[in-house]
Amino acid sequence: MLIVKGTVVTFGANPRIIPDGAIQIRGDTIAEVSTTSDLKARYPGEEELDAGGKIVMPGMICAHTHFYGLFARGMSLRGEPPADFPQILERLWWRLDKALTLEDIRYSALVCLIDAIRNGTTTLLDHHASPHAIPYSLDAIAEAATQAGVRCCLCYEVSDRDGPKAAQEGLDENARFIQRVKGKEGLLASTFGLHASLTLSDETLDRAVEIVRSLDVGFHIHVAEGIADVQDSLKKYGLRVVERLAQRGILGPKTIAAHCVHVDAHEMDILRETGTRVVHNPRSNMNNAVGVANVPQMLASGIEVGLGNDGFSNNMFMEMKTAYLLHKLAKEDPRVLGADQVLTMAVRNNAQTAGIFYPRPLAELTPGAYADIIFLDYIPPTPLTAGNLPWHLIFGMDGAHVSTTIVAGKVLMHNRELKTLDEEEIGAKARERAAKLWQRI
Repeated sequence: MLIVKGTVVTFGANPRIIPDGAIQIRGDTIAEVSTTSDLKARYPGEEELDAGGKIVMPGMICAHTHFYGLFARGMSLRGEPPADFPQILERLWWRLDKALTLEDIRYSALVCLIDAIRNGTTTLLDHHASPHAIPYSLDAIAEAATQAGVRCCLCYEVSDRDGPKAAQEGLDENARFIQRVKGKEGLLASTFGLHASLTLSDETLDRAVEIVRSLDVGFHIHVAEGIADVQDSLKKYGLRVVERLAQRGILGPKTIAAHCVHVDAHEMDILRETGTRVVHNPRSNMNNAVGVANVPQMLASGIEVGLGNDGFSNNMFMEMKTAYLLHKLAKEDPRVLGADQVLTMAVRNNAQTAGIFYPRPLAELTPGAYADIIFLDYIPPTPLTAGNLPWHLIFGMDGAHVSTTIVAGKVLMHNRELKTLDEEEIGAKARERAAKLWQRI
């Protein structure tokens, strides 16, 4: 297939903007990138997808999300509103996740995947929890991802909060699903999920490390999201969270540490030295009032910080804008975290993190990269260049501009019409399931 007549924004090591650009796709991979006239002349009769002058760029990546949280939208909580993060966990998330069934899990994922397709997010790293429906829960999400055609890396967040049986089931579910997808290049990938230091004993961490040794994967874990995580670790173990996780063998270049809001300079050194990948989730951190991660310092110290949404909408353009604004306000300095740095987090760093699980390049339109591509109805009101692209992304482009989404060379949405999912039917069934789930909570 040829994508023709687009303003092609390549990203990658040598970013280019190609007016009237074209892309040749072979299977799930980009074969060539050039001008429309060049590729049409060399490949006459090839099936064409006309971009109509739209911005053509790589799909976005979300490096940390929670599909299961979808059914919290609009849900009322009994009693007083939660006053801090531990109360949010106990009164909202740890009530909701216990009520999930396998079919609830599938539909929550389907709705989130519709949102991802509509907002041009083509790769997502999900972190799942359903303590009363653990076995085969990752298969339920995988079924939804396969149906949608979206690239997803899945894991189950192991925790001791629901007792030894649930902890063991979580360990087993991670191991089973990792083995299911291991060595099979495709849309699905997996890593080993852990909840957070405050809900994990040393014994459970040690069992997880032992399992991982034979699977050659890392971990996906919440790290020092709230101050309670730090206080718990200091009280029980005399160590800060990052220190404890490093001591137990959890950190490393294949491990994703979500949040890292409450880490000190010594912990940043450990994260850098171990090559652990940090994922910043600004909208979630603001919503939970847990604080502001010191992302500028982490980046300056050489830590690779990516961007996630922690279960918020899959409009990663909005996550970029929030990150751009939040740190300026927090530091009271407009020079902090420029648009170019935010773009590096969302594109290059997220691609590096996703690259742990997918062998070919992501988030770039270059030969050999996965054909994960989006079109945007964005008409630049000022000149658009490779140099000023970050500021167009922050101040102009948005998920609402996405009109076409392609993953692995397959068109999932064109001219805002979904091709793989029935949004109306899925939405109706999701509402039915949500109403019943709320009654069980």
